[in-house]
Amino acid sequence: VWRAALSLTGALVSIANKKRTGRMIKSRILPLIRSHCGLERVKSPNVLRYAASSSRQYATSSTSASTSQSSSSVPSTSAGRHSGGRRLPDDGMSLKDFIPTSSLASDVGGVGAEVRPYGSDSDAFDSAAKPPARNVMIETYGCQMNVSDSEIVRAILLKAGYNMVDNEREADVILINTCAIRDNAEQKVWNRLENLKHVRLQATRKMLGRHVAADEVATMKTELPRRSTGLAMVGVLGCMAERLKRRLVESDKLVDVVVGPDAYRDLPRLIAAVGQGEAEAVNTMLSLEETYADINPVRVSDDGVPSAYVSIMRGCNNYCAYCIVPLTRGRERSRDPESITDEAKRLAEQGVKEIVLLGQNVNSYCYRGEGDFTSSKMSGEEQLLSRGFQAKIQPREGGFRFVDLVDSVSAAVPDVRIRYTSPHPKDFPDPLLDLVRERPNVCKSMHMPAQSGSTRMLEAMRRGYTREAYIELAERIRERVPGISISTDMISGFCGETEEDHADTLSLMKHMKYEQAFMFAYSMRERTLAHKKMVDDVPHDVKIRRLNDVISCYHDGLRQRNREEAGRHHLVLIEGRSKRSENEWTGRTDTNRKVVFPKQAVASTLAGDASAKVDLQVGDFVLVQIESDTLTTLRGTALARTTIPEHARFLSVASNSFPSLSL
Repeated sequence: VWRAALSLTGALVSIANKKRTGRMIKSRILPLIRSHCGLERVKSPNVLRYAASSSRQYATSSTSASTSQSSSSVPSTSAGRHSGGRRLPDDGMSLKDFIPTSSLASDVGGVGAEVRPYGSDSDAFDSAAKPPARNVMIETYGCQMNVSDSEIVRAILLKAGYNMVDNEREADVILINTCAIRDNAEQKVWNRLENLKHVRLQATRKMLGRHVAADEVATMKTELPRRSTGLAMVGVLGCMAERLKRRLVESDKLVDVVVGPDAYRDLPRLIAAVGQGEAEAVNTMLSLEETYADINPVRVSDDGVPSAYVSIMRGCNNYCAYCIVPLTRGRERSRDPESITDEAKRLAEQGVKEIVLLGQNVNSYCYRGEGDFTSSKMSGEEQLLSRGFQAKIQPREGGFRFVDLVDSVSAAVPDVRIRYTSPHPKDFPDPLLDLVRERPNVCKSMHMPAQSGSTRMLEAMRRGYTREAYIELAERIRERVPGISISTDMISGFCGETEEDHADTLSLMKHMKYEQAFMFAYSMRERTLAHKKMVDDVPHDVKIRRLNDVISCYHDGLRQRNREEAGRHHLVLIEGRSKRSENEWTGRTDTNRKVVFPKQAVASTLAGDASAKVDLQVGDFVLVQIESDTLTTLRGTALARTTIPEHARFLSVASNSFPSLSL
């Protein structure tokens, strides 16, 4: 009796968020519970509470089967509340009270319980009806943070027993890691989901030999074999999942699993739930602590590219008016520095030559957790932020800060380049600038997202600085770190932007002459401050015109920068073969400029015999002399293979001469 009641309780839980819940409970579920349990007078609001409390009593009792089948076996408590003539315990219920006693419940019931892959031999389904579903394909859209997150997801699923594939036809589960920063990014995902929907429709129609509507496939998808029919399970991960939540599974795109950025550890259980008959599985809970510090990401080699991402913090506290990130990624929390340094060392041992430290606001990193981690370079409240900048959430003194982390990581791996993205201009205090100047393997490039050149627009965007403060910081950076490159982000057409504001942005572009810029037309995002309190009043055609003006102004400044590069020497990390020619290498300078140069034998070192030639390969550092440019790409000639420490020693020579080379 109690097994039947508990099973029906599971049915109640599974439909709790469906439409017409009340009518279904009244017309279908209540009569069944009454007939099984003899609860003729039970009321709808108390059904779930009663069945759950009864199931707990049943699960913990040690009575015999014959006793449990008798009418006197109804459990009771010595004290409690009345509900439909029965007593309920005063201590309330736990999550286990709502999970039916099935194979799924046993898999996920306890802390530390083993979660088996969907489709494994332990599943409570006939293997002939549901073939093993162990192959997962991950597609990644958006920024470097999403690439890093996909590496974390890959590690979690591999540990749970799944296999990774890169072919849609071989996949039992297709996971799409998404971006929500702009509407264009989301449209790419919607288009991909529409494509997968049509694949499902066509596969089902072919199997059944008749026309099948999308809503019919949605009903059938838990009953049909998957790989053999093309009905791969589809999951949406990341920022778009966090922003839209259940709207994704309620759409007509046949999405099965929705998982936010802080719930990736739950993926094996959610996939198993859908694989064992659940219509969908959703977990978009944000966390104040999750950093995935204990997970070793599984990276996929991209033609031997010698670069790797290391996530050091998650979330953002800036709450800029236009930005969805704090709402999809949550509040800032920093990963412990020891795990970051250890990961950097492992990557160096694996042959990685460039590490990119990642975070939504990477230079606001500040670890205050366990361990003896105190800042050796930061002291005094006036040094916590760049001069003239403000923060919406004021930083506290103390803690192991970003400058300390960069110092620690760069010292631990002196032969590896260190980059970081994406920063906020407010978090560039002088000690960080000094470290960038002094440490050879910390790249001499800084990303300073301005977003606008108008102080009025910056105030509306809640950026925390004025045009004048931004320019002063940029000039101080170029003065303290000679030869540094500066890049930026720009938004055209934000709410209320006038032609005068646009002119201020153009004048800032002309003044700065950025080496790199990411420029976009404004796209309003739901739930942001701008969406709640402002009006998107700049027409689309005006946004595009202003954006084109900004791009043109950027190109003009870049051409001037390129002319200054002619004849200079740069340390370049070879990333791979040029896309346009098999006879050329492509790589990046310390200042993050792309360089293309011919494949040819070069001197083996800067200090050695110039006649000793070696062939270059991906992952080598090489000294390159710049000769020309094609706007966004520099062209040059390789002179010698070298290393970061060796190159730094030669740069310290005042004459900057290389006696073994013919320059």
